Amino acid sequence: MPSARQPNPVERYLADLLERCRPLEEGEVATYIPELGKADPSWFGICVTTIDGHVYEAGETRRPFTLQSISKPFVYGLALEDRGKAAVLARIGVEPTGEAFNEISLEPGTGRPRNPMINAGAIAAASLVAGHSLEDRWNRMLALFALYTGRPVELNDSVYRSERETGHRNRAISHMLRNAGILTRDAEPELDLYFRQCSIDVTARDLSIMAATLAGGGVNPVTRERALGAGNVDEVLSVMTSCGMYDYAGEWLYQVGFPAKSGVSGGILAVLPGQFGIGVFSPPLDARGNSVRGVAVCRALSNELGLHSLNAPRIALSALRARFDLRARSSRRGRSECERELLAEHGHEAVIYRLQGDLSFAGMELVARKLGSEPAETLLCVFDLASVREIDAPAAHILRELLIGGAGVGREFALVGLARHPQLERSLGEAVANGSLPRLVQYAELDAGLEWCENRLLSAHGAASADALELPLAEHELLGGLDVEQLRCVAQLAERREFAPRQFVVREGDAANELFLLVRGGLSVLASGQSGELRRLATLSPGMTFGETALVERGARSAFVRADSAAVCWVLPCAALESASRAQPGLMIALLGNVLRSSLQIVSRLSRELAAGAP
Repeated sequence: MPSARQPNPVERYLADLLERCRPLEEGEVATYIPELGKADPSWFGICVTTIDGHVYEAGETRRPFTLQSISKPFVYGLALEDRGKAAVLARIGVEPTGEAFNEISLEPGTGRPRNPMINAGAIAAASLVAGHSLEDRWNRMLALFALYTGRPVELNDSVYRSERETGHRNRAISHMLRNAGILTRDAEPELDLYFRQCSIDVTARDLSIMAATLAGGGVNPVTRERALGAGNVDEVLSVMTSCGMYDYAGEWLYQVGFPAKSGVSGGILAVLPGQFGIGVFSPPLDARGNSVRGVAVCRALSNELGLHSLNAPRIALSALRARFDLRARSSRRGRSECERELLAEHGHEAVIYRLQGDLSFAGMELVARKLGSEPAETLLCVFDLASVREIDAPAAHILRELLIGGAGVGREFALVGLARHPQLERSLGEAVANGSLPRLVQYAELDAGLEWCENRLLSAHGAASADALELPLAEHELLGGLDVEQLRCVAQLAERREFAPRQFVVREGDAANELFLLVRGGLSVLASGQSGELRRLATLSPGMTFGETALVERGARSAFVRADSAAVCWVLPCAALESASRAQPGLMIALLGNVLRSSLQIVSRLSRELAAGAP
């Protein structure tokens, strides 16, 4: 039984990515704001938050640092909410500049800042935040960032004072904006508000939740509170895409390909619309003012996980079509009453994941998370890939890591339909060859996977093999409830027959004039397919019966029955049984009653299959 938690491949990937990027020592900590220069260059954290609120963390994700320019898209969104798009566009453009973040970049004639991601545009955006006073507007900003992060945020007073005392270039920009009529009030209070928004303390975890809020259409995925109206999310993401990384924006879009915003304290916030948000913190900056490790992390996430936002979109299907356990659906193999009771008691220890569509990183991340939340007593898992059209490399990596990690905690896996995905099959075969995966269990059909689960559970809980012992005729389920005389009568009529493995017991078209009681081994009921191949309908175990229709009408066999292993049946000639029933009228009634109960069990199984999403 598994004794440890199923390792999560996404957590392992982020931890590995952190260690791969940690040796990057290029770049310098920002010192033009003296307080920022006190940061330790070794600080490093990566965080990813999904749009349903699950947070993955690696490294120092709870260490506080100031937002700096990462505040810009969020305050711009607040200005859009307060003033409307037309009013904001009248004062702030949306064109990339190709220049540094602190360039004085104003449109000739209008005096508009080129976009809200450069300092000039951000100061203008802060001036558009509504409020009755400067403090009222500041409190609205604090409340805004609390909505995005899901927790109260505070001003870092030492960084704020350092910015205010040294921000002479920004002071010059604000006065130019006032001269151009973009700022309609005294420039100093407006600049002070901008300095404050840049000096709010956050963490890498906060950044990822803020990004996931934008990825989810403006709703915080953890608190479920709306931070930004859905109608303004596209505008914010658009300017982040074209302008968020300053004069690196074009190369960023080409190489990484998703909306992002950096800050000179070392943070990078990135958005995968409809999927998740990323927050990275590492203080050393490149020449453009972007975190060296942060850029490397985002580039790796995009390239290694296939996350570029301009990738051809996949069919919007949930990767997980259904999840159920053996209590909800059983295989077509018939089981004895003892086996059925044991499987009913322990069926929750085997789970089936039916996947569908085109599997990518985001879909498999959810599957990995759900498997990781399975209880420790989950012994077995079947991945049904029969409805999966394509598995990309990141999704295949996650699936491979799930199997390897699960095996490490004592969990067993089987895959259905793996042969349809030869690259994944080869990859898993290599994992077996190098010893990282103990074995590769695969089947062409789900029913075979279900039977594998049942057999493994029965074995784990001490059930005897069907081949090990022969069931006494008197204990056969068809003869349940018969009295001593009726049992003696059946025993006198029955003939014991043995069958070798793969031997046909009956064939389609044979005369249906005998009743078979299986007491040892296994038999499969087979039907002819359109191309002549034999397809399994059911598998019989000791204690089960076939040929029941011969009790009520004569005719021809409608299917084949073949021995899976060495098998033993007691065979009752129906004509002799009818003759004996005249002397013992209750015999036939008892037999038909047992046949009816068996039929009801089959109907119950089929109903469970439908409820579990059987095709």
